[in-house]
Amino acid sequence: MMWLPLCFLALVVGAGAGGAGGGDRRGVYVVYMGAVPPRTSPNFLQESHLRLVGGVLTRGQPAESVVVQQYKHGFSGFAARLSEAEAAALRRKPGVVSVFADPVYHLHTTRSWDFLQQITAVKTDSARRRSPRAAAKPAASSASSPTADTIIGLLDSGVWPESPSFDDAGFGPIPSRWKGVCMAGDDFNSSRCNRKLIGARYYDLGEVKRRSAQSRGGSPRDEAGHGTHTSSTAAGNAVTGASYYGLAPGTAKGGSASSRVAMYRVCSEEGCAGSAILAGFDDAIADGVDVISVSLGASPYFRPDFSEDPIAIGSFHAVARGVMVVCSAGNSGPDAATVVNAAPWILTVAASTIDRDFESDVVLGGNNTAVKGGAINFSNLDKSPKYPLITGESAKSSSVSDTESAIHCEPGTLDASKIKGKIVLCHHSRNSDTSKMEKVDELKSAGPVGAVLVNDLEKAVATAYIDFPVTEITSAAAADIHNYIASTSEPVATITPTITVTEYKPAPVIAYFSSRGPSSQTPNILKPDVAAPGVNILASWIPTSKLPAGEKKPSQFNLVSGTSMACPHVAGEAATVKAWNPTWSPAAIRSAIMTTATQLNNDKAPMTTDSGSPATPYDYGAGQVNPTGALDAGLVYELGEDDYLQFLCNYGYGASQIKLIAASLPGGFTCAGNSSKDLISDLNYPSIAVTGLGKASSRTVSRVVTNVGVQQEASYTVTVAAPAGLDVKVVPSKLQFTTSVKRLGFQVTFSGKNASAKGDLSGSITWSDGKHKVRSPFVVSS
Repeated sequence: MMWLPLCFLALVVGAGAGGAGGGDRRGVYVVYMGAVPPRTSPNFLQESHLRLVGGVLTRGQPAESVVVQQYKHGFSGFAARLSEAEAAALRRKPGVVSVFADPVYHLHTTRSWDFLQQITAVKTDSARRRSPRAAAKPAASSASSPTADTIIGLLDSGVWPESPSFDDAGFGPIPSRWKGVCMAGDDFNSSRCNRKLIGARYYDLGEVKRRSAQSRGGSPRDEAGHGTHTSSTAAGNAVTGASYYGLAPGTAKGGSASSRVAMYRVCSEEGCAGSAILAGFDDAIADGVDVISVSLGASPYFRPDFSEDPIAIGSFHAVARGVMVVCSAGNSGPDAATVVNAAPWILTVAASTIDRDFESDVVLGGNNTAVKGGAINFSNLDKSPKYPLITGESAKSSSVSDTESAIHCEPGTLDASKIKGKIVLCHHSRNSDTSKMEKVDELKSAGPVGAVLVNDLEKAVATAYIDFPVTEITSAAAADIHNYIASTSEPVATITPTITVTEYKPAPVIAYFSSRGPSSQTPNILKPDVAAPGVNILASWIPTSKLPAGEKKPSQFNLVSGTSMACPHVAGEAATVKAWNPTWSPAAIRSAIMTTATQLNNDKAPMTTDSGSPATPYDYGAGQVNPTGALDAGLVYELGEDDYLQFLCNYGYGASQIKLIAASLPGGFTCAGNSSKDLISDLNYPSIAVTGLGKASSRTVSRVVTNVGVQQEASYTVTVAAPAGLDVKVVPSKLQFTTSVKRLGFQVTFSGKNASAKGDLSGSITWSDGKHKVRSPFVVSS
């Protein structure tokens, strides 16, 4: 099932403003006021917010009547129903960083974790044999690991607490540092939480909620399934006998099965209010979560600036408080420069496949040749090829002149009498056609017994057609069917019900929908950071009324695709790394995950995209995550709040604005006179991106690494993998760590060598002590 509308959120600019351009008409605006000043109580902040908004309201109108949300823990600000004039007046007030119309975003396993262990097995086993520290650590999802006191907070569509993924059998007392609550709401009382699902909150979704008459009132309960799926992927218990009506059978488990879960419902099926997203971040910081997983983001085509993006704002303050934030990269691929959630304090995740496929074949008459296809259907067709087979072109209605539309079986183009009782062959284009489900629903109503869609781009994603026999094939496979049809006067076929195929090769590959780099906001930061399983992921789901024939009870699990599914895989890994290294910063955890990632598939060949082209760092960042490898990274690239503030200087923010954003700064803080976006390349990031390198020019960037390996006396040497047309030199080429020298710096110089060096060139630098390989990808563009 490919549910892109709910697997990644698209920004609707100003939708929450309710008429921001319409004079006195009111809409919700977010007023962001930066960090909470030191030694300021939440009560004082609340009162100051009310005084501030009261100063711009008509005399006699109480401020409490317009304020929707207040942010007073991790950062300061509020959301209120204001006119455009009142919002403009607040922008001019001292202490206000930004005022923006409340944006509305629309929402971005059993085998995935086993596959991650398999794909990195050689590297992991080798590391365990050589490293005493690594040998003492169980696998990432082991119940005996110390993850019971790590807490993963999810900003999502809610949770279905009855799911077995959230059973608390075997869990000890809730950590004393937990300050959160379990809010009662519609069909949800506080007893729904337990020692596994320790917290659940929901927020006023304002105009978003009011759009649906069917939507429940306020409640943490999941109506969409999305939040239940992501939270069980990140931290669900091991549940044996899980499947989707018999498909993908196995044991479903989260990446950090011993972690606790806290749900912050900031979304409904209709979307997510930015004001609610900020409230979720604010509460999660105060509640005491260790990792925040956010499977949503802005549209790449209407991307807000950092100071007006609720995710960038909330995550900045979370990371400043030591809370790791993991976000999905977006589902706008395979186009370049579509990655979102690209702020350098966020760990940004792309989506890849696993070694499981869902096969449904087309069996042709004559010699019973099987043409391989893929989709999810519970076909009840006869196994023998006896059903007449027709193409969309042959079934074209006489009233339609556009043959191409008929070939694609567009609604209204086919003659129902010609396809009734037959299997119809239709071509499909993701970018220009009616959606697959709409097309299939239209076909189904005309009476065919099944359909075959020719669909090259989306072939890796198994769409769920349930009882209507539909499968999807490639253009090459379609050529075989066309040849067969041309060879006989009475072509016949059948469509087989879906079977689960494991150990599928090659895997992983980068999914077509996964958003690509470079980031249009920050091209000097390489994004996405890593890739993780995000295609056909089995995880917990809400009860549904759409059941296959013969099924009386809805499945407790569902197969879903999107970067939304990849994100919680990495959140679970981050929680495990945090459990083993409780004092590590978010930057150190991200570094360990990135520098231990793999770039090979299960054929031991370089990873590709699902179209077969070589994958690049713009597709997968540092590579596919390696859960166990990240537990023994060797070296890490550290970053703190000061580094991110310098990034903001180089990005273009002024010192006065940064002083409001930061929690505490020296009185004389100022941005350097030479601040520029080019200097962003010097941020101590685990990857390197350099733009604007001419053929005859060079650029030098600096990095610092910290030894976190068990061996304090360690010597690392560098290996460079550089493409033709680019000269890369690392100085020094050897780093010697001692008991007193934990941090060492180095410089990397990139030089254009000849006129043939055009476009984007990528490679890597790897530091190794014989036990660890600490790899950093780079991309240099001209």
